[in-house]
Amino acid sequence: MANLLAKNRETGPTEEVLGRSPFLGVISDLSQSFHPNTSLSLFRRMCLIRYFELGIVKAARDGLITYPVYLSLGQEAIGAALSTVIPHYMIFAQHRCHGIYLAFGGDPVRLRDELLGLPSGTSGGRAGSNCIQCHEENITMFGHHGLIGENVPLGVGAALGSNRPTACFFGDGAAEEDYVFAAMGFATTHKLPVLFVCEDNNLSILTTVDRRRTWSMTKVAKALGMEALETADDPWTIIHRTQELTRNLPAFLNIHTCRAHWHVGVGQDGLPEWDRFELVREQLGRLGLAEKALKTEDEIQKSVGELWDSERLRTRLGR
Repeated sequence: MANLLAKNRETGPTEEVLGRSPFLGVISDLSQSFHPNTSLSLFRRMCLIRYFELGIVKAARDGLITYPVYLSLGQEAIGAALSTVIPHYMIFAQHRCHGIYLAFGGDPVRLRDELLGLPSGTSGGRAGSNCIQCHEENITMFGHHGLIGENVPLGVGAALGSNRPTACFFGDGAAEEDYVFAAMGFATTHKLPVLFVCEDNNLSILTTVDRRRTWSMTKVAKALGMEALETADDPWTIIHRTQELTRNLPAFLNIHTCRAHWHVGVGQDGLPEWDRFELVREQLGRLGLAEKALKTEDEIQKSVGELWDSERLRTRLGR
């Protein structure tokens, strides 16, 4: 991977690296066109997600979280980027949704409390990790009770009834279930304001896409009559592509990303193919923002660390 990164920096993306890679569809040097404050805001949101999720890992290993958790580690850039472009959309999230909730302005304390099973959580401590939802002042997010993409037709129905811009998130495994295509076709027929987002980590639990199907979600979306684009999880490219797609909804965006931990739980099967968090940190350095990025990361790490302080939580939980 190090050699691949070096080659890309020298020559830009080429056909050789445009398979499933961190460079798929990425626009070279696009980050230079963004205001530094925008880039730092992106990184701040990514830091919040990363360190919040690392707090979950520690809390689970310390026995403070005893429910199944679906971590967003490795996929932080998607929520960070999309929340910059579509901050006021209704959100119909998939089961791996901590990052989406936090990036769009959800309350970290309420999310923590939900994962701890406390009544002060987003759903009173009764829904848990895969069904984060809220109707706070700055975010309208509907939870997802399963893993089969049924949130997609629910989101399409909400868009039909309200005509409000809506984002439906699902994974590459859920994309193969019966709910998704029918909903996408309906949205196209009725010209509904829906952005469909596939967080494509190439895994349905542990089975890779190439072992499950020979067809492309992006090609299917185009065949249904909507605009569709495919890209790796570079946040600057996601922002740019989303701005393009939201001019003509419904539309579909397939984002290749990497799940850092198990499908459910805090273990790891091995290192992810790439770590977008590290790649973004490196790019901020090349943009001359290394010092400010480090300050931002230290600040977030400290504040989130206090949120997940084990001794305080044990006292609160009476353990």
